[in-house]
Amino acid sequence: MDSNKKYWKGLEELNQTPAFVQSSKGEFSESIPVEDVLNEEGLSTKTPRRDFLKVLGFGLGAVSLAACQNTPVHKAVPYLIKPEEVTPGVPNYYASSFNGQSILVRTREGRPILVEANPNSVGLTQGTESATVASVLDLYDMTNKLQNPQINGRDVEWAKLDARVIEALNKSVQAGKRVAIVSRTINSPTSLAAIAEFTNKYPGTLHVQLDPISYSGIRAANEASFGQAVVPSYKFEQALVVLSVGADFLGTWLDGEEHTQDYIKNRNYKSLEAGKMSRHIQFETGLSMTGTNADVRIAIKPSEEAAVLISLYNEITGSSLAGGIQQANAATAIKLAAQELLKNRGQAVVVAGANDVHIQTLTNAINAAIGAYGTTIDLVNYSKKYQGSESEFAALLGMANAGQIGTAILWNSNPVYDYYDSAAVKQALSKIDFTLSFSDRADETASELKAIAPASNFLESWGDESSKVGYYTIVQPTINPVFNTRQAEVSLLNWAGNNTDIYTYVRNIWENSILAGSSKTWTDILQTGFEFKGNATAGAASFAGNVNAAASAATTAAQAIKAGDDFELSLYQPANIRDGRYANNAYLQELPDPVSKVTWDNYVALNPKDAERLGLGEKSTATIKAGELEIELPVLAQPGQALGTASVALGYGRTKVGKAGNNVGVNVFPFAQVNAGIIRFANKVSISKASRIYELAQTQTHHTIEGRNIIRETTFAKFLQNPASEAGRFSDDHKTYDLWNKYEQPGHKWVMAIDLNACTGCGACIVACNVENNIPVVGRDEVRRRREMHWLRIDRYYTIEENGQGYTKEDDIANLSSYENVSVVHQPMMCQHCSHAPCETVCPVLATVHSSEGLNHMAYNRCFGTRYCANNCPYKVRRFNWFNYWNDSRFDNYLNNEFTQLVLNPDVTTRSRGVMEKCSMCIQRIQAGKLQAKVEGRKVQDGEIQMACSSACSANAMIFGDANDPNSEVSKALRSERIYYVLEEINVQPNIGYMTKVRNSFEA
Repeated sequence: MDSNKKYWKGLEELNQTPAFVQSSKGEFSESIPVEDVLNEEGLSTKTPRRDFLKVLGFGLGAVSLAACQNTPVHKAVPYLIKPEEVTPGVPNYYASSFNGQSILVRTREGRPILVEANPNSVGLTQGTESATVASVLDLYDMTNKLQNPQINGRDVEWAKLDARVIEALNKSVQAGKRVAIVSRTINSPTSLAAIAEFTNKYPGTLHVQLDPISYSGIRAANEASFGQAVVPSYKFEQALVVLSVGADFLGTWLDGEEHTQDYIKNRNYKSLEAGKMSRHIQFETGLSMTGTNADVRIAIKPSEEAAVLISLYNEITGSSLAGGIQQANAATAIKLAAQELLKNRGQAVVVAGANDVHIQTLTNAINAAIGAYGTTIDLVNYSKKYQGSESEFAALLGMANAGQIGTAILWNSNPVYDYYDSAAVKQALSKIDFTLSFSDRADETASELKAIAPASNFLESWGDESSKVGYYTIVQPTINPVFNTRQAEVSLLNWAGNNTDIYTYVRNIWENSILAGSSKTWTDILQTGFEFKGNATAGAASFAGNVNAAASAATTAAQAIKAGDDFELSLYQPANIRDGRYANNAYLQELPDPVSKVTWDNYVALNPKDAERLGLGEKSTATIKAGELEIELPVLAQPGQALGTASVALGYGRTKVGKAGNNVGVNVFPFAQVNAGIIRFANKVSISKASRIYELAQTQTHHTIEGRNIIRETTFAKFLQNPASEAGRFSDDHKTYDLWNKYEQPGHKWVMAIDLNACTGCGACIVACNVENNIPVVGRDEVRRRREMHWLRIDRYYTIEENGQGYTKEDDIANLSSYENVSVVHQPMMCQHCSHAPCETVCPVLATVHSSEGLNHMAYNRCFGTRYCANNCPYKVRRFNWFNYWNDSRFDNYLNNEFTQLVLNPDVTTRSRGVMEKCSMCIQRIQAGKLQAKVEGRKVQDGEIQMACSSACSANAMIFGDANDPNSEVSKALRSERIYYVLEEINVQPNIGYMTKVRNSFEA
């Protein structure tokens, strides 16, 4: 059926700008130079057909050969003594941990090549986040890492460094000065034990924890409200109503990927078939990933966050606190939301993203009023991931300036870059007698210090983590240290006089403490990867906070960022590189932002009406000022941005991180505001047009499908009346014409179902696909030329609503008062493996063919790059390999050196220049699963074969399996009445089905 809504990917597509129209005329931005080749032969394209074909056989073949480099010769050297645990061609798996999540690391011939979630764990069992999948690449970042310890910038032996450190520590103690360890939050029992031993050796040692993205406001508010300075666990799977004020809880706020797994349980196809769906209301400034998934979204300014919570508290409790919201749309939504929260008492939750103790206190009061504690919020089994304190760090800087700190050790901490006042940090560090960093490279902070003791990568280390109360995960090495590095725990223990090897040290802690009373042994832990001691019962909490004082203080604080004629600036953590720690990971830099689809940059996002008012058009830059601070950034006209506000991503502007991340974007940490010793990422700024022209590398309108109707959307109320509402399937008597013969597929038929209600647009599937299938990174300039190589993309579609009315295809979009009220649908798009594939009929060399198991195959050694297949593909999912990205110096993003090529999956060929490539449905995984079943003398079991994308999806939005098995999960999903097939009307018979998007809006 034909939806009445108008869907569009970007403003250039909506407004049909001349540049967009021109770029959309052809399928490719650069053509094959056929005319030049023919001219070299003394011919032209007007040559008679016989002579033309005569030279064509050689001419285009010459182009293809010229596009390929000579194949290098690699001599195979057999093992002289083969390691017992290594069988060539067979992967090994190791249980480990990354950021507290239990993971499995796949190795081949001793090389870690892939990180996935541990399906047998607790907490996050399905999928992971993009940074976790991409973390394997950081192991091979050898061109930027230090190979040896350093003193004053020169390599030294560990013995010399140890002697220098011990001398400095003893001098500090003798002089009556204190030793300080500065780190991010540490939840590792082993690491904390090493710090304790170090402190015993050097009494008075301070351990100060500082997180660049702070949650100290939540801890402080919970201490005032309940007497517990903790960050609670949020149980979104228990919530039928979720209200968020500026919290991107599906993205980067707290445990986004775990929240996603739980949140989707009340919104996916299984929940809908049971007649249940949660309702999600979002108030926020910039359009976040969480906001794109909300049923109801209201754009507000940062200064209005407190007002929203005050009004909500008044509606729920009948109070009359001053300072409520004045915005009409928000006020109406709050009244409706309050009714929903009260109606679902005990099954509702309110979250706020601001790192502000007063805002969090108001949030606590609301949650107490709706019975959230003990049901949807758990203060007992709390998160231990965030213990940072800005006030303690500020006090440490004061002590350093006063000459009270003799030695400072920085562990996984880079405050010269990610603290709002880097000058103050540098000044304090200069007053300390001896400074050292455990950084693996000379980063912005480490390069300012006297010594560096480079720590090993987590894939080279022994250790553990405890991200939540009672939950412990093991970290075990999957490869020996590549360079002369050493774990930070080993260094601290050595300096404390304990020379126990780290394996024994970790094992003793587990056997003597963590496993005490457990039936598991140390060997069990190495195999399973975790220990879970169970959750204590979480009861209701008694709120004892001062709501009146919190409301008054929050209102006063809001005045400091109210901009008047200026703009309110909101700083946020991006989904890919986070706070900047992953800035040198090329996979993450090239991952399109879930909302803007920008890669390799940060930018200032403005409402299109604000951008128009300032004269900021496409490729414009703007100057942003706050007091003496001034920066220049590219401008992005972003639908959904609140009027009078601007949003900029943190984590960019690194200068000493490595080839991929250096000088990418601008550092905006200095724009953070400090209120009562707590950092809040909002401020008041002025914005003006700059003269520079800058083109963002943005993928959102690449591979456009020309406005054809590919999105299906309905409301929950309509769905309950008719589960097939808006699915738009063609009837069986719809007349079709086939050019293809029909063949039976008696064996397997590999298909996929994608639930649009579950997909949040996070992009973890894209990174997993890249790592699994050796997909190269092409860099900013090539992305600008529309040449990104991702086999899988997530299309993001907008549709506009104003005054409760959806704008149709005939409406005049220019008459909108703003672009604040947009709805978004995320749609993963890859090769549809069509049964009647139009690409196959136009390939002159049969490089792309269909298999008996329903897959569209690519034979790369046949393909010589005519690109006919891509031209004939209605889904625009094929990619042309313009360069030999892995061995071309023009793509110097550290992926083209001998070290990072160790991350390549040997089961997947690396494609040469001049061929087409696309999603293969991870054929190597299918074959491996079939072979394993054959070896064991059984049939393939449903679920044991997973694609890289589906295994990385924490929402389980991608369901893969065998359609010939009627009991498989994918067969059940494809029988859903919500299923439709994209462009089904052209009869290419795709094998990937989509489930209609369902919204549970108030209007429903």
